[in-house]
Amino acid sequence: MCGILAVLGCIEGSQAKRVRVLELSRRLISVRDRELGLEEERRKLIIGNGYCRLKHRGPDWSGIYQKAGFYLSHQRLAIIDPASGDQPLFNEDRSIVVTVNGEIYNHEQLQQLLTNHQFRTGSDCEVIAHLYEEYGEDFVGLLDGMFSFVLLDTHDNSFIVARDAIGITSLYIGWGFDGSVWVSSELKGLHDECEHFESFPPGNLYSSKSGGFKRWYNPPWYNEGIPSTPYDPLVLRKAFENAVIKRLMTDVPFGVLLSGGLDSSLVAAVVARSFLSSKVSKHWGPQLHSFCIGLEGSPDLKAGREVADYLGTIHHEFQFTVQDGIDAIEDVIYHIETYDVTTIRASTPMFLMSRKIKSLGVKMVLSGEGSDEIFGGYLYFHKAPNKEELHRETCRKIKALHQYDCLRANKSSSAWGLEVRVPFLDKEFINVAMDIDPEWKMIKPDQGRIEKWVLRKAFDDEENPYLPKHILYRQKEQFSDGVGYSWIDGLKEHAATHVTDRMMANAKFVYPHNSPLTKEAYFYRMIFERFFPQNSASLTVPGGASIACSTAKAIEWDAEWSKNLDPSGRAAVGVHASAYDAPMPNSGVVGKASSKLINKKAKMVDVSNPGLTVST
Repeated sequence: MCGILAVLGCIEGSQAKRVRVLELSRRLISVRDRELGLEEERRKLIIGNGYCRLKHRGPDWSGIYQKAGFYLSHQRLAIIDPASGDQPLFNEDRSIVVTVNGEIYNHEQLQQLLTNHQFRTGSDCEVIAHLYEEYGEDFVGLLDGMFSFVLLDTHDNSFIVARDAIGITSLYIGWGFDGSVWVSSELKGLHDECEHFESFPPGNLYSSKSGGFKRWYNPPWYNEGIPSTPYDPLVLRKAFENAVIKRLMTDVPFGVLLSGGLDSSLVAAVVARSFLSSKVSKHWGPQLHSFCIGLEGSPDLKAGREVADYLGTIHHEFQFTVQDGIDAIEDVIYHIETYDVTTIRASTPMFLMSRKIKSLGVKMVLSGEGSDEIFGGYLYFHKAPNKEELHRETCRKIKALHQYDCLRANKSSSAWGLEVRVPFLDKEFINVAMDIDPEWKMIKPDQGRIEKWVLRKAFDDEENPYLPKHILYRQKEQFSDGVGYSWIDGLKEHAATHVTDRMMANAKFVYPHNSPLTKEAYFYRMIFERFFPQNSASLTVPGGASIACSTAKAIEWDAEWSKNLDPSGRAAVGVHASAYDAPMPNSGVVGKASSKLINKKAKMVDVSNPGLTVST
């Protein structure tokens, strides 16, 4: 992932302003920040830790364009055309300027629509400038990929800003006192400069001509109407295979994240089948590399190793300790820019793993984010009362992905200059999956239908198996649980040593917005506020009660859940194979408590599969 920062329409067009934009985009936070209002303690904290603003996202090259009060800067992570694809990018006469973070997977097809245009680079993103010339602001829906960009039309100094359909790439927008508009890949690029800033909504376009947002992404599922298309496993399988294969577009070494869960294992299986016949194998060798992280003896390490052996990948296994994770918490919160408990729990091992992966020379990986939201894969979906409620909850979950799993995958990897691609969030695949009659997604254990059964069944090929049966039907394990159950328990215990009962008693006064309900949440909030003290910053983070990653609405499905609120999958008492005892000890409010496990049994289960038969 690259980093973009744009300042649009500011009064000052001086060299000093250019230097400031460069400083925000690529340099360490400097002593000059003190003159701009940073408190001495926070300035020392940030400088002492050697933090950068956006350069970590794009360590390969830096570029900037300036015209009067308009500045477009770019920090490049070179994945496609490393030699000539530096940004900002231009049209033929350089009157259209664009700075882009992301990948446009259908750029070669789009170039076929632009035969009268001359392309100067091999960058997949150059097509954006030329599409604007042909179609104006209405071209965004033609793009197939993950992206956020700022485009400046120097003919009249108008500009547009757009973000991909689901919000896979991170993007923020802010407004200055002088009427300027600021756009940045991360909060830290603009939070000291703007009077107000917010997360840029996914699937939207901001136009200077209209002075506001408009939604360019309007799929049928977005309005939460209940679909009725019959389930066809081969159609679903083909759609996912296409989504994976198109993401093998790369000019640099790559691999797959492989936790041994269903989602990452399916991604790895499809890549492994396609690898030898793809262009990338000719450049990077005949074997696929896979990566996994966990505490010693964790479920993910065991399952990931088994899947890697089955697929024949070169597997890299990284172990960390609870203390390693705790030591990284401040760095993690600075980079992922949230105080959400679930996101921090899961981001920390991913942050540590990304550093290891990058050290091996790998710059891009494929991962399995998004499947649980699309197919109702979280364990709380066992309690969905009917297909209508299940479908509406999946819609809510997909719409919120940019605040949770997409944010985690993007920022915890970009902290080390690593790009993560997520085939489950392919637009075409989502349309296919969300058009299935949700009755097929309902969890019915008496019929052998566990969570994500429609996805499992689509790849349950008896003649040419994609995965071992017990992996294909492994119970859902959230990433923060799968790396090792003692990870979350250790975080709770650590937080309890830093947050007192008296602090918790006054939490609603100290933090009136999204008041922390546990000591762990309070601990993360304190760190976040040190880095990002503005009210606008706290408003970018979602809140609300959750059980096993549910939305607040889904808690209504079970009256007992309101007594057992925790985003861990183990909070799904009666569903998870190693659930918390009920009620779960409240380790966050008073004193210190450890979590006790019940119903211990194997995490890999073999499930009978009546009903549909799938064959190649």
